[in-house]
This record gives sequence, structure tokens and C-alpha cells, in this order.
Amino acid sequence: MPVRFTPETCQAATRVLARRDPALARLVRVHGPCALGTRARRDSFSALVRSIIYQQLATAAATTIHDRVMASMGVRRCPPPATWLATPEATLRAAGLSGQKMRYILDLCRHVTDGTLDTRQIHRLDDEAVIAMLTQVKGIGRWTAEMFLMFHLQRPDVLPLGDLGVVTGFAKVYGGGTKLTPDAMTAIAETWRPYRSIGSWYMWRALEA
Repeated sequence: MPVRFTPETCQAATRVLARRDPALARLVRVHGPCALGTRARRDSFSALVRSIIYQQLATAAATTIHDRVMASMGVRRCPPPATWLATPEATLRAAGLSGQKMRYILDLCRHVTDGTLDTRQIHRLDDEAVIAMLTQVKGIGRWTAEMFLMFHLQRPDVLPLGDLGVVTGFAKVYGGGTKLTPDAMTAIAETWRPYRSIGSWYMWRALEA
């Protein structure tokens, strides 16, 4: 079974990285311990639906749309795929879901229903297998899959170099403001293994200073 973070193992790993990397040690002192592993976990299907709805939207706007879409189906929490597939598309659109995101969610539902994406067993797969499975779905690219790995499956060794915040954090912390190449960032992050998720989390925090 692949390893996932708990609050205790995350804090222990943070201490390890602070000893290995002086730049991370400074960020730990400023921003405190890494919070990965502390979020309540939703079921995998609802986490993926939520990630699609929230794509490219401010959190407040996405939350409003999410809640309206749930209300349009007569529920407060994400229903199973069968409910989505049985709901008229016009109902989902009237609740504020864009046509593109509606197609993405319905494609996700079809993959779950036909068994090509087993949300009950996905936690047993290694990271690259999870990414390969998720990116079969329209609207789920590598970035979305990596965020799912980090924040839902709470995997410790994800390095999302397609994330603008992580790339900008590397530039600020290690590049003197100059954007680094993927190879350069990967080389720096070798020191973080097997806790690259934590190092990535601190790249986001570096932008808050």
C-alpha cells in the first residue's frame, strides 16, 4: 500500500527537510509546520468532482457554484455518478455549471460507472498509475492529478512542476527571482526525496512573505 501522510509523519518529515535544506529551514521558521495530512478526506469521486468545478475559479465563486449544483440535485453533498447522469443537463447549466465542466464531470461519471476508474481502489495505486488513470478523463490533466495525489491521497513525494505557484516559489527561493528550468528544479528537489510534497508546499508558502 502506498504511503500517505498523517499530521505526525508530516511534521517529522518537515524536520528532516529543514535539516537537509537551509532554504527550507528558513521557510519552516517563518511559516510553521507543513499542514499536509491534516485535511479531512472526502471520498475520491467527490474530491474529483470538486477539483473540476474549482478549476480556474476563485474559491468563493467556485464554492457558490458547487453548492448551487448540489442543491439543483436535491443534495448537500456530492451524489454518486448515477445521480449526475440522470440529471438533465439543463438543470446543471441553470445552477451555474459551465458546459465544458459539465461534460468533464459526466465523462468522469461514465469512467467510474464502466469501471475504467475505480475510485474505491485508486488509493492502492502508486503515484504514476494514479496519474495515468485520472488523465483518461476529459478535463483532468497531470496538474489536477498531482493535486489529487497531494491533497486527497496525501502522498508525500509529489513534485508538481506544472504548477505556477511552485515554479514561482523555486524562482524566488533558489533563483533570485529568475525562473528555473524543470531540470534545475528537479535537481534541487532531489534533496527533498521522499518528501517532495512538503518542499512543494513550502514553495507556495514562500510567495506569501
